Amino acid sequence: MKDFFTLTTPAKCFRFFAVVEAITWAALLIGMAFKYGGGIDSAVRYPGMAHGAAFVIYLIVTVWAAIALKWNIKTLILAGLASIPPFFTVWFEVWARRNGHLGELSHDANARGGDEADRDKLTV
Repeated sequence: MKDFFTLTTPAKCFRFFAVVEAITWAALLIGMAFKYGGGIDSAVRYPGMAHGAAFVIYLIVTVWAAIALKWNIKTLILAGLASIPPFFTVWFEVWARRNGHLGELSHDANARGGDEADRDKLTV
């Protein structure tokens, strides 16, 4: 867990901000429940700002990781689109790690039998 907060490489930064973006999505959804379910208009103020900042940082880190890790355009677009539905950034991070797109974070997946030919196939 301590390694999760080490942001020394593009892959580690990407992993961290993918999770942060998902957490702020959860906070925003909870705030929206209080706003629309309980009539508390201010419930989305801070979660909304936090999610907005996390969203922008995620997109910046995504472009940085794509350049540094030599992603193809399809992978970059998929990573960007993953920021729109709630929690899909975590799904994308797991998929990218398993398919060898996250550099040093993917070595464990490749050692367990990850196939380079299947790297760009989207399988769930």
